[in-house]
Amino acid sequence: MMMALGMFVFSLETLSYEKFSRQTGWRHSPTQRIGTNPAHQFLGRDNDSLTLPGSLLAGTGGQPISLDVLRQMADSGRAWPLVEGTGRVYGLWVIDSLSDDRSLFFPDGAARRIDFSLKLTRIDDGRLDLLGAIAGSLGGLIRGRP
Repeated sequence: MMMALGMFVFSLETLSYEKFSRQTGWRHSPTQRIGTNPAHQFLGRDNDSLTLPGSLLAGTGGQPISLDVLRQMADSGRAWPLVEGTGRVYGLWVIDSLSDDRSLFFPDGAARRIDFSLKLTRIDDGRLDLLGAIAGSLGGLIRGRP
């Protein structure tokens, strides 16, 4: 297991990302002052975001249906715990977008290559205590209940 987003496990057999790009921002608000530069006030952290790009190649592992599973997770509008295979907990994340580009087709129209990019945003404000509260929601989603 490379990483898990909720119950979805990133691995060579399902979907493997080739790069892990994380961006963290901090907010500073300017206040205009007469005759001098604006003053800036630190407002705190901004959203963390992750981008996980990768490729699925026919016959080398990975399943195109994994992209459909991620789209269903995004359609739910829920936040999902993100846990690295090392055990590191990254917090709760929502799926912002998922794109895929298909190329090199078989005669039946199936793609030999699918390049994808998954974008996530952290929403838990560093409160890992929320992870226990979402566990019941995950079970309901798996059983088909909202």
